[in-house]
Amino acid sequence: MFKLPDLPYDYDALEPVISAETMEFHHDKHHGKYVETTNKLLLEAGERPAALESVVKGAETSPEKIKLFDNAAQAWNHAFFWQCMSADGSGPTGELADAIGRSFGEPARLKEEFVREGSGHFGSGWVWLAAQNLDLKIFATHDADDPLTRQGMVPLLVCDLWEHAYYLDHQNDREGFLAGWFDNLANWDFAAEQFQAAQGRRAPWRHPAPA
Repeated sequence: MFKLPDLPYDYDALEPVISAETMEFHHDKHHGKYVETTNKLLLEAGERPAALESVVKGAETSPEKIKLFDNAAQAWNHAFFWQCMSADGSGPTGELADAIGRSFGEPARLKEEFVREGSGHFGSGWVWLAAQNLDLKIFATHDADDPLTRQGMVPLLVCDLWEHAYYLDHQNDREGFLAGWFDNLANWDFAAEQFQAAQGRRAPWRHPAPA
């Protein structure tokens, strides 16, 4: 069965943008519940998958497995989201910076479009920066939907738009949360690795295999 992955940093590492209280509640309770429910549904179905990615892709095409898709995709999205954050404050460099220049003109325009897409999204979901080969795209998905269901799309970064991700710290100011997240927490080293994966030069990030 799948285990709840540990955070790659302490609960308070992302303050003041995201408080330790939010991180503990978000990771331990919300993410933990998605993992727990995914395992329960797989056990009931007698399935022992080798990878969470295969669960998400398989369930997405089966209407009778919508509950499994919602929980498995949310488990994957959250595990990916934790990797997308770092408090080191570095910006994009090298090939990724060049790709940002081609697609958006400059990093300020990238931030503007990322924040606008995320703050304008109605309801719960996620806002993604993803790559198709050398092209970068920003888009939002509803609820549990993610780029695993899109052929040839490799996610570079994602920010959680569900209210439990930011409401304790920012109340209803989703735009302010996204701007602070982009400026202070976006993990550009991780995004650069994913960009290399989009070009076939390395494997993309994968969820930890089941125990």
